[in-house]
Amino acid sequence: MAGDIARGFPRRACARARGPRHARRPRSVRMRGHPGHWAFLVHRVSGVLLALFLPGHFVALGAALEGEAAMDAFLAWTDRPLVKFGEWGIVLLLSAHLAGGLRILALEFLPWREGHKTMAALAAGVSLAVSLAFALALTR
Repeated sequence: MAGDIARGFPRRACARARGPRHARRPRSVRMRGHPGHWAFLVHRVSGVLLALFLPGHFVALGAALEGEAAMDAFLAWTDRPLVKFGEWGIVLLLSAHLAGGLRILALEFLPWREGHKTMAALAAGVSLAVSLAFALALTR
């Protein structure tokens, strides 16, 4: 028995009692495939990308303040297909961020339910539907 203690027997016995090795992973690692984690990532990334969009939006507003000719030149630039695709991306980001924010509000203020995976999937579906409707409106 004294030799077993010196070799770490109690530590190995405790490790076996806790279960298989993967069960001891940190919670943050176990949550990576969960729909709630993906919803969090989409909300965070969409917020950062929208924040990066704001300076360009302020430039567009500045063109409106410079006069009609500057605004007309800016609007002519926005008729390019790449800019139209970018507008669709902005609407996708806005709808994803809105849906994620509503999901967070529901988590905070509504009673806990088991359907939170469904809520994350619903938020993703709504944001995709809104952005696709906007893309269809752009093609007209």
